[in-house]
Amino acid sequence: MGSLIIPSKLNTSSSVLDHHHTSFFIYKTPSKIKKIHSPVARLFGPSIFEASKLKVLFLGVDEKKHPGNLPRTYTLTHSDITSKLTLAISQNINNSQLQGWYNKLYRDEVVAEWRKVKDHMSLHVHCHISGGHFLLDLCARLRFFIFTKELPLVLKAFAHGDGNLLNNYPDLQEALVWVYFHSNIPEFNRVECWGPLKEAGGSAFRRGPTTPIDMIPRPCQTDCSCCFPPMTSIPWSEDVVNGKGDDFGTDQGLGQKI
Repeated sequence: MGSLIIPSKLNTSSSVLDHHHTSFFIYKTPSKIKKIHSPVARLFGPSIFEASKLKVLFLGVDEKKHPGNLPRTYTLTHSDITSKLTLAISQNINNSQLQGWYNKLYRDEVVAEWRKVKDHMSLHVHCHISGGHFLLDLCARLRFFIFTKELPLVLKAFAHGDGNLLNNYPDLQEALVWVYFHSNIPEFNRVECWGPLKEAGGSAFRRGPTTPIDMIPRPCQTDCSCCFPPMTSIPWSEDVVNGKGDDFGTDQGLGQKI
């Protein structure tokens, strides 16, 4: 999303039209026709998942362990230099992917975790829309649009990268996907249920309305065997649920909090 963060770059002479610096969330057009495409056309272009551009790292987990018994999280980042995605599958957020000035400035990562709540598995996906610095706030509406547009591709990356797990436990394809949009602007600080994983990443998927707070799955408040892990591996994941969007993304951003 880096190319769209700074408004001054949204012009036909900027590097946003250079396919070597294509953002994570912008459709890459062939170089031979790039001169006739405006930034708006690129923004609304189709998103295609290319497995060859996905690098998967397994860090302390394997496909034999059900996420209802061993914590399992996804950290997905993008390189503007190589145009490749990196997906880390681990027990906790892979914080090493989120270091450096670029990641702290553009915040185009997507993180997720599997959770068992009252014996029902679900995938909880988190996106940072705004907060932390004024450039993100200025582009909050655009960032929200791009994240919602590209999340089906992200979910496909999760499913492809962790394909062996889903093959071993096909019931996980039926798990509901909950998407948390974190923002210091109330309009974009929200949670949505995107339905079963097998449908949420499909081309026919249609987003539903914002989910009321009381309908978001919450684990038991006492020790139990029906919820796992007992605590989320994403410390800031409760910000949206608890209405703390105004405080999210200050100097204690994702890279520093975890």
